[in-house]
Amino acid sequence: MYGQDLAIPGVRVNVQHLLMRIDAISVWTGKAAAWLIIGLMMLVCGEVFKRYILNMPTAWIFDASNMLYGSLFMLAGAYALAQNAHVRGDFIYSSLKPRTQAALDLILYIFFFLPGIAALIYAGYDYAALSWRIGEHSTVTAEGPPIYYFKTVIPIAGALVILQGLAEILRCIVCLRTGAWPARLKDVEEIDVVAEQLAHSEHLDEETREAAIERAQDIDRAARQRGLGGESGE
Repeated sequence: MYGQDLAIPGVRVNVQHLLMRIDAISVWTGKAAAWLIIGLMMLVCGEVFKRYILNMPTAWIFDASNMLYGSLFMLAGAYALAQNAHVRGDFIYSSLKPRTQAALDLILYIFFFLPGIAALIYAGYDYAALSWRIGEHSTVTAEGPPIYYFKTVIPIAGALVILQGLAEILRCIVCLRTGAWPARLKDVEEIDVVAEQLAHSEHLDEETREAAIERAQDIDRAARQRGLGGESGE
């Protein structure tokens, strides 16, 4: 059902393959950005040691840690969208039929998401270009580090999010035509880690272990169905 082709003048594109390729880009960038946590942890630990053990605080680490965290936050946006992990505040959404969900999502993507992210890319590009021209440094602390690298992340992150957003719009169109949501490229989730830990536990018998894993998976599926909706065609 999801292997149908998308008709484009002069081109035939397999929809599911295209969606998975875009998902893969978002997942890869999200995982790559996750390594910034290591740098952030090292900066914070180093500053704690210098400040409280050596009594030699470093002013620029505050700026650097903010930039690392900000870069991680922005670059992970496309990953979260690809995994359908952004929080939905509307409890009514999960009770709607897939086609109704798709119609609502499509309207919101076109009238709110695309203009908002396009404005982010446009403004972010101007901010980054100006920052590079003047060699901008942070003024929050003395001897602030350069921030033009950080501002460059804004349009890059916006471009990644809008690419994933176009994939989500395509998913809405497919759902409107078929009545079911296309599959997503799955990544390791917290419930998978819990299941693996239980599977290797030496303190549970096989029956109890399987029951615990199944119960954890049921809770996770129920939570996703209530909060996110649209993963299945039911």
